[in-house]
Amino acid sequence: MLMPPRLRKTALTLHISTSLGWLGAVASFLAVAVAGLTTTDPDRGHALYLSADLIAWAVIVPLALASFTTGVIQSLGTAWGLIRHWWVIAKIALTIPATGLLLLHTGPIGQLADPASTAAVATGHLHGLQVQMVADAVAAALVLLAATALAVFKPRGMTAYGFRRSRPAATAAVTPMAASTTAG
Repeated sequence: MLMPPRLRKTALTLHISTSLGWLGAVASFLAVAVAGLTTTDPDRGHALYLSADLIAWAVIVPLALASFTTGVIQSLGTAWGLIRHWWVIAKIALTIPATGLLLLHTGPIGQLADPASTAAVATGHLHGLQVQMVADAVAAALVLLAATALAVFKPRGMTAYGFRRSRPAATAAVTPMAASTTAG
């Protein structure tokens, strides 16, 4: 069932806002992660990782979930459909693992934010975890940019399901004309 225009535009606005908000939050997280990796001040490092933990849980996770939810609503309420076009499936295939990995990697973020880890960070014992945070943020930004590009460019190609769904509509539109021509 297609959404009425005003509802469709509202849903689209929410989807774009949450999706780009997610990308912006990941960019902020990346800046904090790089600063945490490069600082030599243990107190500053601890404050940065506390900020990263807050950004992850209060901004990134809610925006990721909202982006996914509004995207599904958008696809179900428009002609694009959830499984009719490959670009929609590709966005879903990027979003679900990205959200899962995000939730998985909140544990290491919390570990770096833990006050007990301040000395370990300062002595370099958690350097690998710090580098992982930066790499994860870069990967997340690239995935989100790819999903954005898919939404903008909408590469051609319908799934077999989408092709089958589009054919009856075209056939039904031709059938009444053909029937009236042959009846007269």
